[in-house]
Amino acid sequence: MMNKLSVAIVLTLGLFLSCKDQKKQVETKESLSEQIVADTLKWSERMALSEIERFPDPTLLDFREKPRWSYTNGLVLQAMSRVYEQTHNQKLYDYIYDYGNRMIHEDGSIETYKISNYNLDMIKSGDAIYYLYQNKQEPRFKQAMDTLHKQLEGQPTTSEGGYWHKKVYPFQMWLDGVYMAEPFHTKYAKTFMSPEEAKKVYDKIMLQFDLIEKHSRDSETGLYYHGWDESKEQKWANKETGLSQHFWSRGMGWYGMAMVDVLDVLPEDYEGRDRLLTYLNQYAEAIVKYQDESGAWYQVLNLPDREGNYLEATGTSMFTYTLAKGVNKGYLPESFKAYADKGFQGILDTFITVEDSGVVNLNQCCSVAGLGGNPYRDGTFEYYIGEKIRSNDPKGTGPFIMAALELGK
Repeated sequence: MMNKLSVAIVLTLGLFLSCKDQKKQVETKESLSEQIVADTLKWSERMALSEIERFPDPTLLDFREKPRWSYTNGLVLQAMSRVYEQTHNQKLYDYIYDYGNRMIHEDGSIETYKISNYNLDMIKSGDAIYYLYQNKQEPRFKQAMDTLHKQLEGQPTTSEGGYWHKKVYPFQMWLDGVYMAEPFHTKYAKTFMSPEEAKKVYDKIMLQFDLIEKHSRDSETGLYYHGWDESKEQKWANKETGLSQHFWSRGMGWYGMAMVDVLDVLPEDYEGRDRLLTYLNQYAEAIVKYQDESGAWYQVLNLPDREGNYLEATGTSMFTYTLAKGVNKGYLPESFKAYADKGFQGILDTFITVEDSGVVNLNQCCSVAGLGGNPYRDGTFEYYIGEKIRSNDPKGTGPFIMAALELGK
């Protein structure tokens, strides 16, 4: 038999536990309501929404303090446009449009852009504007694209017709530049030019790939040097070949993405297409040899054991995208799918963290790397591993989104 004291204790304890359960339920509901990015979505949409959360203003993508027309905006927004085509999440389209609406004036002029700089990087955001124009044919968007085409028509070139990366980098071809310019230029030519005029542009585009293959590809490894200086005057350039010293992961990543994206648009009967397919297959065979057992790739591709080298997220995301898309489109044999799957799992295991809010982070991204300039970038191993490493660099988040889409993740 329980005495009155025992009954009182049991009732009090029951009331306490009941209150505790209620509090726990409330806390659980609160934590669920605080989740900004749902973990039930695919990785592609999760990262796209995470980018919007990080950078509510699309003109400030890439940790900017002031709006700037730049390639990183175009890269991420292009990736988001592909997610939108699958999900029809209006938030994504509105974000892309906000960039175009604010950066392209009514007369078609582009905020912060100067054609006289002849900077290939500035072409990349044309992909986002092309997408907007396909959806909403505002004349200013077409005028802006006309300006970018005009830049490429007047871009300074090497003696063989290879675009200088920028006017301030004379006689230099970088792997980066092919991705910055050629996917946009191929789409522009196919959509807005007569077949005869478009073919002239395709020939010019193919020439850029031909020259990279001629000068930058290392026949022994199949890998590509980051830069080539025709004048051989740069301190970073080999005095005999004009080549930079190392195989930089992201540099090669840009080149691979350029090939698969241009192949999407080149007409099936264009005679240079088979050549580009050959380049892509050689490239794929080379990069898989340097894939780490983790699935990721190193910052300096061929020196995994050298002190200071590290597994790097942006190049890994680019390689994964290139291989996955290459297989999906039939540009590469099915056997390369396994390397793409391994690469994506490597990204999840090595680089991805998720906050309590559901916001997804891509860590271990090389912030920036280039050649020459001021302060001078000498292209040494120490230079590449010494550049700042940060999380959520758009040069990684954009390719991650596209890789996830290609793999249905």
